[in-house]
Amino acid sequence: MELPKDPMMLYSVINMKLRDNYKSLDELCKKEDVERTSIEKQLATAGFEYSSEHNKFW
Repeated sequence: MELPKDPMMLYSVINMKLRDNYKSLDELCKKEDVERTSIEKQLATAGFEYSSEHNKFW
């Protein structure tokens, strides 16, 4: 999966996929073949962090 470079677009895409298709960020990363740390670093630059309890970035 090619991820958007813009953090706000990435935030939207990842949260939509988490909501609609995956039970966790780890599952999304495994199935979509992307690195979790890369997603977390990109979204952290925009002030977002992952909540496993809510299965979304906020």
